[in-house]
Amino acid sequence: MTDTYADLLACEDLLLFAGAATAATGRREFHSGADEQRLSMEFLHDYVHQTLPDLYAMTLALHINDHHAARVVHTLLSHPRPGAPADERARENGLIRRRLALMPPQRVYRLFRRLAGDRVNNRRTRATMRDWLNARPRLELDALKYRSGLHAAARHARLPLPPDVDRFLFSRTSRRRRIRYDSPLLRAHGRAHYSVQGVYDLPFTVAEGFAAHHGVPRERFLERIRARTTHAERLRLESATRRAGVDPRVDLGSMPLLRLCVHVLGLPVAEREERRTELQEALTRAARRAAGPLAGTWPTTVAVLDDSYSSWGSPERRNHPLAAALACHHLLHALSPRATTRWLSGHADALTVRPLGPTRLAEAVLDAVESRPDRVVIVSDGHDDHPPLLADALTVWRRRLDPDRATTVVHLNPVFDADGLSLRPLSPAVPTIGLRDPDALPSLVELARFGEGRLGLSELRAHMEATATAYLEART
Repeated sequence: MTDTYADLLACEDLLLFAGAATAATGRREFHSGADEQRLSMEFLHDYVHQTLPDLYAMTLALHINDHHAARVVHTLLSHPRPGAPADERARENGLIRRRLALMPPQRVYRLFRRLAGDRVNNRRTRATMRDWLNARPRLELDALKYRSGLHAAARHARLPLPPDVDRFLFSRTSRRRRIRYDSPLLRAHGRAHYSVQGVYDLPFTVAEGFAAHHGVPRERFLERIRARTTHAERLRLESATRRAGVDPRVDLGSMPLLRLCVHVLGLPVAEREERRTELQEALTRAARRAAGPLAGTWPTTVAVLDDSYSSWGSPERRNHPLAAALACHHLLHALSPRATTRWLSGHADALTVRPLGPTRLAEAVLDAVESRPDRVVIVSDGHDDHPPLLADALTVWRRRLDPDRATTVVHLNPVFDADGLSLRPLSPAVPTIGLRDPDALPSLVELARFGEGRLGLSELRAHMEATATAYLEART
């Protein structure tokens, strides 16, 4: 490695930003508020964009969350680099379009509204909006569900729309109901103002308001609208439909692993016990699907998972840190046949785990490394009850007992520390990486190699370029 000291600092800065943009959500956490997070992340975005502009764009190919991916796209579109090489410019455009195609539409429309509000109207921005809207499968559905976003994007970029959608968005409200549309969906929307029957021809999120307007009983509405709901909506409404005496018919095993874990932790412990076979089978299926071709290929792994009281999160992100740990538990057992788990509370049953007790990481982590596994994965917010003890013990262990790094130790942190402008680390001897979606765990462990100080900016740049190329080639 021939990197200079400045290169090593740049490498550290980029890893800090990537970790923070993966874990930070801009919402309240257990130890920090939303405003502190926003201020800290605004600084990090501006700093990395100014100092490492090419690598800043390539973070779109990493597992940063959608909140910060939208912020990266906004920055790239509103502050284009003058004199950027043509190949880098083309790669940036490809990364922007690829990431927007994978983001939930409501987030993309929110981004478009912000670009319109900030009066970002260069040719690149208009082309991005045009290409994304042209790829949407049903703009009439978007006109119903995301009316303000579609209206702002079309008006700002002066984009042509299908005649029905154009009339629906830009006609006055009094005239809109009298217009005859060719689209069955828009005709159903017009009928729903006056007829209950028209409500059940609309998507759930639109129909729910009309059902309340017509005074339809909740039980009857949920029973009849079930065919129009998505998997995510059925999961969100599972408890309500069960209380209403309606069979939700949700295939839990087909849900994303993290979302399923959030759902499971939201159930009372008694209900989890009662539905143990169903929930355990669903979690196992979701974990195997997330592991993909890597299932069963990992060496001996020990997971140290934080289920202390702070893993409750916040009212805005209730149980999310604990859900990330629970998802990692199931995913690691799918990746490594010989994986074992140590919960900080000593709890032995993952299905009934709950946030409880202090954060005593030192004992659990030292027990894990003492067994000399090939890999130790720690999932915690890093707020240990005795941080100097843990930091010093890990440093001594790495320097004296395992200098050859026979055991790889990675700390995955699902919570951003706004006060420290970073993810709260456990020790200088252990790399800390942000965790958003446990499905990305294998690639996060790979990225953690650069946090150990043995690889520099040139290796990180090569890794980022390879990741961006693979990301763009994976387009379907």
